[in-house]
Amino acid sequence: MRADDTILASGDEAVALAARHAGVALGTGYPGTPSTEILEAFSELGGRAQWAPNEKVALEVAIGAAFANARALVTMKHVGLNVAADPLFTAAYTGVSGALVVVSADDPGMASSQNEQDNRHYAVAAGIPMFEPSDSQEAYDFTFQAIEISERWKLPVMLRLTTRVCHSKSVLRPRPAQAPEPPPVSYSKNIRLRVMIPSNARPAHRRLRAKLAEIAQWNEASGPNRELEGERSLGIVSSGIAAVHAREAAPHAAMLKLGMTYPLPLQAVAAFARSVQRCVVIEEGDPWLVEALRAAGIAVEGKPEMYRFGELNVSRVRRILEGDVSPEAAPPPGKPPELCAGCPHRSVFQALKNLDCIVAGDIGCYSLGALAPFEALDTVVCMGAAIGMGLGLRHALPEDQARRVVSVIGDGTFVHSGITGLVEAIYNPPSTGHLLIILDNGTTAMTGMQEHPGTGRTLNHQRTGKLVFEDLARSLGVPSVHVVDPTLNPRAFEELVAECLKRREISVIVARRTCLLATGRIKEMEKADRAVCPVE
Repeated sequence: MRADDTILASGDEAVALAARHAGVALGTGYPGTPSTEILEAFSELGGRAQWAPNEKVALEVAIGAAFANARALVTMKHVGLNVAADPLFTAAYTGVSGALVVVSADDPGMASSQNEQDNRHYAVAAGIPMFEPSDSQEAYDFTFQAIEISERWKLPVMLRLTTRVCHSKSVLRPRPAQAPEPPPVSYSKNIRLRVMIPSNARPAHRRLRAKLAEIAQWNEASGPNRELEGERSLGIVSSGIAAVHAREAAPHAAMLKLGMTYPLPLQAVAAFARSVQRCVVIEEGDPWLVEALRAAGIAVEGKPEMYRFGELNVSRVRRILEGDVSPEAAPPPGKPPELCAGCPHRSVFQALKNLDCIVAGDIGCYSLGALAPFEALDTVVCMGAAIGMGLGLRHALPEDQARRVVSVIGDGTFVHSGITGLVEAIYNPPSTGHLLIILDNGTTAMTGMQEHPGTGRTLNHQRTGKLVFEDLARSLGVPSVHVVDPTLNPRAFEELVAECLKRREISVIVARRTCLLATGRIKEMEKADRAVCPVE
């Protein structure tokens, strides 16, 4: 690709392309809409990319690479940063030797998420710089800038995307020669910087705050913030995709479009606010920006509370500017989601419904078991929670109800954060026992058929070590472990569940049947494996 090529790319593809052009040595993460395609595209471009068991491990791997002076990229959706928060906060203290870019892809409107948390708060809480691109070109450019800032100040940097930026395609002109050559990879021992015992962490916190003050000055003078000319009767301060909507909704208005939103260029914003008669902040999600500006003594207007929910668009921005708080039109009804026809999970949920079980569920396509016709899930909160919540229900409920409690979790989710729940079951077993059903369909189905450690294949579908769930359960001391295809004999499966519910012990059923949508691809890969390594 030449430097003057113009392409059409999504925000995810733009980040991947920038990472490749910038010499990122390792991309790691966990699949989650709307971030998934970043690492897939990075791999297709020839970059080294890998799925981790969960976001915490992914970030830890990336931190290790950045300690070795390499450029590292770690990707996840917004709720994934909750899982990765533990290493993130302390990595801001340790700093990095190379570059570390943390991509958080938020999902305003919850197109495919259990909440619409606003991860801009994480940048402030952890104390790391944050960029917010508004289109694919900025996603590309800001990835470069995030790497440069990370290497200059030796800090992790957040690149905060949203669903609309991740998945929308816009014109992109790559500049492969923009970033300097990656530094040589090496490790230099420095216990004072990297071992966060209290005596080292206290001065590290002071160093972090001093760095952030320097970055704030840089952002004032050289940051990726642009003032767009317009009538001074109305000024808009915005960032990300909200700035695009605002520019279309009020093309006549003056605008300050922020690219680095933490640390904020408060002097620039204050000067802009003073230059206009009315200054309005347009932002999706929480009133994060407006509250930060008001706390700094800058007089700005925010949006009414009703616009805190869901994505913004041009029409909603116009309503905000007009102060319109009348009820919004209801969106047109869509087709209710449901489990695919022939999905192996159907047999499981039918059995649980027939037995009137209390089911602690988990994140994945099987969460659709809560809907008609099964209505067989009672809880869905976060990745891996099914086991712990099922145990809590067992501990608390009277025996006749406790013995109906079942935990249901998918294969990828079990690897992500369910294993420790099973350890908890062995360590603190309820007096009534407990039943865990692992729905093993051989793929991470909900996010697009990605691999995980239980499939025995890497991100780019190469064979690797495989986690065998039943072997793990037996190694932990689970006394009753069963592996069945629930679709072959649904009645027998239901009888097995009923039998396990009667036992006062921990039971695990691995309900194994490949997802119909993944079956063809898996068979092709297995055929290719046999051609390379024929069975003797």
